[in-house]
Amino acid sequence: MTGLVYYSSRSGNTARLVERLGLPAARVPISPADPMPVVGKPFVLVCPTFADGEGRGAVPKQVIRLLNDPATRALLRGVIAGGNRNFGTTFALAGDVISKKCGVPVLYRFELAGTDTDVTRIRSGLDRMRDTLCPAA
Repeated sequence: MTGLVYYSSRSGNTARLVERLGLPAARVPISPADPMPVVGKPFVLVCPTFADGEGRGAVPKQVIRLLNDPATRALLRGVIAGGNRNFGTTFALAGDVISKKCGVPVLYRFELAGTDTDVTRIRSGLDRMRDTLCPAA
């Protein structure tokens, strides 16, 4: 089964979305001093965007640190990106950056902490993905 790994800043928006999904998930720490989660199976990354007006800095440094590990990066199967639509073209830009750099699809985009519809759609998509990766015998 594909797991979830997520980064959430102190605002907690992404953490609230992941909590509402009700699925096992590992959190990428906010502090660089804290240890990274050990990822041992295929996973989907849930990541907010922190770009400036020019799109720089879209991917949080801690997420870059996680994905700089080749073994972890090899297990990445897709990215779900968060953002704020008020920022126009940089909305959920972290997903596009990670997708391009790691060669995985952007599976979904959500705003702030997501809506009930977002939660339903993400769960459904993850279920389909699990069924594709791990078909019943």
